[in-house]
Amino acid sequence: MDMRQRIGALAGEMLQKAFPEAQGLPEDLAALLEVPPDKSMGDYAFPCFKLSKALRMGPPMIAKKLAESADKPEIARVECVGGYLNFFFNRENFARELLSAIMAAPEKWGASRDGEGKTVCMDYSSINIAKRFHLGHLSTTVIGNSLKRIYDFQGWKTVSINYLGDWGTQFGKMIAAYKRWGDKATVEAGGVDEMTKLYVRFNDEAKENPALEDEGRAWFKKIEDGDEEALSIFLWFKDVTLRDAMKVYDVLGVQFDSYDGESVMAKKTDRVVRELEEKGLLKDSDGAKIVDLEEYGMPPCLILKSDGATLYHTRDLAAALYRKETYHFDRSLYIVAYQQDLHFKQLFKVLELMGYDWAKECQHVAFGMVSYEGQAMATRTGHVVLLDELLTRAQERALDIINEKSPGLENKEEVARQVGVGAVVYATLQNNRIKDIDFWWDRALNFDGETGPYVQYTFARCCSVLRKAPEIAAAPDYAALTDDEAQALLRLLSRFPEAVAEACLRNEPSIVTRATTEIAKAYNKYYYEHRILDDDPAAAAARLQLTDACRQTIKTGLYLIGLDAPERM
Repeated sequence: MDMRQRIGALAGEMLQKAFPEAQGLPEDLAALLEVPPDKSMGDYAFPCFKLSKALRMGPPMIAKKLAESADKPEIARVECVGGYLNFFFNRENFARELLSAIMAAPEKWGASRDGEGKTVCMDYSSINIAKRFHLGHLSTTVIGNSLKRIYDFQGWKTVSINYLGDWGTQFGKMIAAYKRWGDKATVEAGGVDEMTKLYVRFNDEAKENPALEDEGRAWFKKIEDGDEEALSIFLWFKDVTLRDAMKVYDVLGVQFDSYDGESVMAKKTDRVVRELEEKGLLKDSDGAKIVDLEEYGMPPCLILKSDGATLYHTRDLAAALYRKETYHFDRSLYIVAYQQDLHFKQLFKVLELMGYDWAKECQHVAFGMVSYEGQAMATRTGHVVLLDELLTRAQERALDIINEKSPGLENKEEVARQVGVGAVVYATLQNNRIKDIDFWWDRALNFDGETGPYVQYTFARCCSVLRKAPEIAAAPDYAALTDDEAQALLRLLSRFPEAVAEACLRNEPSIVTRATTEIAKAYNKYYYEHRILDDDPAAAAARLQLTDACRQTIKTGLYLIGLDAPERM
């Protein structure tokens, strides 16, 4: 039980003792607790305002009566301030109980079983076949990867889906270009870059020879019809693209359970159209088929073009039905940029109109735009930062810094990979996901600010302290941890499980990023203010245990946002 829950339970006992006949009180008192803005106001504050109606009493009087019932050893004292009851921990007991709880299962501190028996589907990254990974794909990929780890840590069964963009006439054009000008060896060697060259050449030559467009459409029709040659080339293009993508995914530590893309769902759209017709939702609009959403303040949802071709919504509806019936999800997340907000509102509304009450469990996890050193990404103008090149550059820059600061470090290249890649990921997950991101090298690779390298270096510092410490036989004296710096650090450690739970509830990895960073900052302050290896063995044992708890919690926090934790830097 974390401290919030314990204080919540204590508040419940105090309520029962002070008001034994009370009815209609909130069940989850822990959820009402607040963290005071100033530590001089206590460790937790219980607002009595929401009890006033049920108890027919003013909040200050309620707080006063509750204070008379506080006699637990974990509480040093309580204070009434207006309508708040402020709890002050018994510092020595708090240190003892918290560190004992963390060290009982250090790798699991912050984990829970809240999601046990529940499944979440996560649609993220969703790369396009025959196109390079660029910086614009970074957010969806690392947010999705972090959420997968967070949900796993909270006991959920996670299904990670890379919903490939692998459908449309452009693939017919690519086959036409390959048949005219390509060869297998060159494409195998050049990968996505070579396929891009063929596609660009096709479009350039089609301007002079419009008949090429018909040729491209004909090849796409062959894909749709299951033509053996067309499918063989199409699937090979996908394999080549995924091979390139896997290099990036491996560097980022990202994996997926499914790569079922639009081409798979395109074969399942007949059912969607049939259901919409049977339920009276499909309407004609200039030859096309739509679901009218005007009543809900949205433009129509286009289901079929006038030529009978399906669209994104048709395939996304098929995908939603397939995922529900295949994985029986309790929650389904779409980790896609905020520009697609209307698309998902329409999608979820159509599912609701079709009678699927689980539509309310579908959520669009939106995020902001990414720019690079002040310049927005723009494919049309050619301002694109390729992700593999960015990650390579990050590792090179990290290696330069390591060579300058720690030239004798063993395994420098591996540490440079962990630090460089970690800097990029941390910069993406540092702030609320809906905020736009402007990536700057000097900020991301700073070892002194709130950055990935800073938090990783703090972890390495904890490891160094523990390596240098002699074996201590004495039992920890937790009275050595009653100073303000130790208590500030302990409070942050105690709230780490809350941060992970909130990050899962809100689909917001930055909550874990901030919590982990604050622990790192508090440990560094503690490190500079206090001697860890005290002359008193019992005091040293307590401080080393606090260091070990920090080490493990920082490692967990880094893992949950997708960063490695190098033990030496």
